[in-house]
Amino acid sequence: LCAAVPLKDMKLLDVKLGQLPTWLAMRDFTPSGIVGALRRAAFWFGEFTFPHKFLVQVWPSQIPVFVLGDTKGNAQRAPRLLRPTSRGPLPGWRPFSSSQASGKLPGSDLREIDAGSSAEAVGEEEEEEEEDEGVEFGTLSNKFSSRKYYHKTTSRFQNLKLQEGEEEPERKLRRGPKNSPYWYFLKCKALIKEDKLAEALELFEVQMLKEERVQPEESNYTVLIGGCGRVGYVKKAFRLYNDMKKRGLTPTEATYTALFNACAESPWKDSGLQSALKLRQQLKSKNEELNLITYHALLKVCALCSDLRMCFDVLKEMVHKGHVLTAETFSFLLMSCIKDSENGFRYALQVWKEMTKLGIKADSHIYNLMLRAARDCGIGDPVVASEVLLRPAHDNPSQLRLAPGRQKEKVKNQKKKGSESAAAVQLDVEAMEKQLFWESSVRPEEPIRQQNKDVNCAETEPAALDSPSVAHGRTGALMRRGQNKTEQEQARLSQKLRFCNLPNLLDSRMADAAVVSLGTAATPSDRLALMGDAEGFLNKMKDDNAEPNIKTFTLLAELVGPQSPSESSLLALLDEHKVKVDVTFFNTLIRKKSKQGDLEGAKSVLPALVKRGLSPNLQTFCNLAIACHREKDGLQLLSDLKRSGVTPNKYIYSTLIAAAVRQLDYSYLTEILRDMRNNQVPPNEVIIRQLEFAAQYPPKFDRYKSKNPYLEKIDGFRGYYYRWLKVMAGEETPHPWEKYRTAKRAVDDRKEEAVQEQPGQ
Repeated sequence: LCAAVPLKDMKLLDVKLGQLPTWLAMRDFTPSGIVGALRRAAFWFGEFTFPHKFLVQVWPSQIPVFVLGDTKGNAQRAPRLLRPTSRGPLPGWRPFSSSQASGKLPGSDLREIDAGSSAEAVGEEEEEEEEDEGVEFGTLSNKFSSRKYYHKTTSRFQNLKLQEGEEEPERKLRRGPKNSPYWYFLKCKALIKEDKLAEALELFEVQMLKEERVQPEESNYTVLIGGCGRVGYVKKAFRLYNDMKKRGLTPTEATYTALFNACAESPWKDSGLQSALKLRQQLKSKNEELNLITYHALLKVCALCSDLRMCFDVLKEMVHKGHVLTAETFSFLLMSCIKDSENGFRYALQVWKEMTKLGIKADSHIYNLMLRAARDCGIGDPVVASEVLLRPAHDNPSQLRLAPGRQKEKVKNQKKKGSESAAAVQLDVEAMEKQLFWESSVRPEEPIRQQNKDVNCAETEPAALDSPSVAHGRTGALMRRGQNKTEQEQARLSQKLRFCNLPNLLDSRMADAAVVSLGTAATPSDRLALMGDAEGFLNKMKDDNAEPNIKTFTLLAELVGPQSPSESSLLALLDEHKVKVDVTFFNTLIRKKSKQGDLEGAKSVLPALVKRGLSPNLQTFCNLAIACHREKDGLQLLSDLKRSGVTPNKYIYSTLIAAAVRQLDYSYLTEILRDMRNNQVPPNEVIIRQLEFAAQYPPKFDRYKSKNPYLEKIDGFRGYYYRWLKVMAGEETPHPWEKYRTAKRAVDDRKEEAVQEQPGQ
């Protein structure tokens, strides 16, 4: 066994913490001891590259400074401090005058020192070789290290590197104090809030990870995934998610919510739905418990990318997990109802009834969704709608049940967190689903027979029996009992003068015997009448303490009938509810009149717009272009825009082209194309498709057999159109994610897309 080393002879790194005071007491602090320590330090400094600028500036000029050089004369920047001896310098060492270094500033003569040392090394090459003749190989290993570092820092070596074809690094490591991950989190969050997602991604990927090499945290990834989710950048969101897992970071519920939101906002709904279902399956395999917010994000994916039945599958899982349904839950169900253009309005009314049974009060967003359902969706089969919507409450199957004991704690916790209008009872989702899709399980003859039975048993008067079961139009959307034909005619006349108090299907307090059946409700104004028309709808919002906003009145402007009292009173209702009007509201009124072909009526809205202190925008002129069916009106609109100093955009030209194509006015089309050429407005894909359709002959048209006055000028238009295509530069449709990609990532994505398209070709 080796003998133990005495404590006095131990090195500092070998001393234990408890032995440190004793070891320090054994040190030699005399002047000779200090000089010996400096000599040993000078030897060890030679093993590494140490800036001579530091030695020249710090050490006193009485200690000579030597520059190390090899036998070939190449100077090495490794300064040493040696004790002067009578034997002279060692082989490979050249003395350097310390007075020169102490007489000038440390940074002023550095290049002169380098150049001078190199010149002296070349001049003394022969002398050094003679000195080295007596030195045997391997005898200097105890004094000098065999490892030496040479740093090419002069401009001459930098030029040599460029001549060899080596490129300089684009980015250098940042020096100085590094920023913390929380600082990057706040910076990225602020950039995303300013709609600068590309800059936030570059800050994270380049400065944080590559330049400063800061270890990211979960919050850094989650905030970026959330920013990608708001714009539907699914590919980047899952790429960050995978990178996050590779770094060993644990995703949180906020991360999963952001991923589901990215799938819901994706421009390609099928791809977004597949990604969401795959993520959901992964979470199920890991037994991950999702909170209510994450379930809402998943429900949003099903509502926007799938159908109502998939929403009910997620809703069953939510209720089974013990989550309490809120108004936001039903808002996603209504969004799914709106996707069904045939029966969506009936589905929305049924979902509304179930929400009110749970004691949940609707907010402004849900009321706006009901207006969207009335605008975009139909009521379906009137017989089925009458049976489902007008069924008495005691005939409906019970769809409410108390929450289990283990779920009551979740109800209390959610109420403590401030979730307003949370349901204290649990919804029977299966019974609700059966009633919602009732027409698929019941034969159509049964509701008709049941309806006729109810009508005959309820009324014995012949006047009621003679009345039709289904009425049409706004006055016939709902029919009251006990009204004969004379009374119905008087009701129609009174409605033209003043809005009548129609029953509101949104009001659960409506009398069961007030309505016999529902009509077809073919127009949006008829469907609005089922909800009490504009005044009844706003009164119902007031009862639920829901404040209408400008979006509510914009939707009402689309729904109210043309030339109706409700349309003329919308501005008064805006002032009554103290809602600030915007240009979009007036654009809606102009578009509504333009679609009816009333160009003068559309123009009459402009003075009211200016009176409110607003200015028309390009969307206003685009709505006016809808009514420009004649060439005179279209060219007048273009000249007015030119006088106003406004250049028409592609949307205005597309609207004018559509109006000209419907009229088969080829001279009108030619003038529009000529104006586009003068203003240098590049056509997009939609305009090219419209013009290609206009340039085609009808399928069964034979110009040699008969003369068609509408197609007399098609040949002239075709000739001008093909010449026009040669001089006009088309506008390429931008990729939805183009503005969010960084430069390097955009090139990589294009390569991937090209590789994916090659097998299909």
